[in-house]
Amino acid sequence: MSQLLENIEIETAPNPTVAIIWMHGLGADGNDFVPLVRELDLNGLPGIRFVFPHAGTMPVTINGGYVMRAWYDIMGTDLVRREDEAGLRKSQVQIEALIEREKARGIPASRIILAGFSQGCAMTLQTGLRHPEKLAGLMCLSGYVPLSAKVPTERTAESMHTPVFMVHGRDDGVIPVARAVQSRDLLQSMGYQVEWHEYMMQHSLCQEEIMDISAWLKKVLA
Repeated sequence: MSQLLENIEIETAPNPTVAIIWMHGLGADGNDFVPLVRELDLNGLPGIRFVFPHAGTMPVTINGGYVMRAWYDIMGTDLVRREDEAGLRKSQVQIEALIEREKARGIPASRIILAGFSQGCAMTLQTGLRHPEKLAGLMCLSGYVPLSAKVPTERTAESMHTPVFMVHGRDDGVIPVARAVQSRDLLQSMGYQVEWHEYMMQHSLCQEEIMDISAWLKKVLA
């Protein structure tokens, strides 16, 4: 098995019974969302282990071949016509390894949430829809479903029972909201339960979104 991705861990209480594996966006790293843990209202929730992995580095085509942390290559602005399938699947295996580690540490799949922003959101869906067990949830921030034409045949029956939380900014200039709406509609057409929110923001986070994340966590972890 490939070496486990380097990651940052934050535990909200000793012996946590929930894990949230949270993937960063293109060019960022695991530190990106660490400050958000303090902003989330986690009152009443069990102990949570937040795992923030660092993606590996690679040349990114859309950025002129500049080497940066990325879960997969971005070939062009449309995100659909030419996708880095090999890169997506390689990162999927690495995220699955993080899930397996949490299970080995005593947290069942049903108490593991995959979360991610932008490219990290794409990886949340790439991995979560194909996972052979029901997860506690998929938290999908400002992203889209990659390899969407292959999802209907590759998704697992178990993943159908995993709740999906999708949010997007109406003024997102990096991943247009229409792309995210297409992804939401695809998931709903296959029978997934999707909670959808959109906000007056760009490719970022906002305070209303943070409140909605807290409320969703309390719902799926109740």
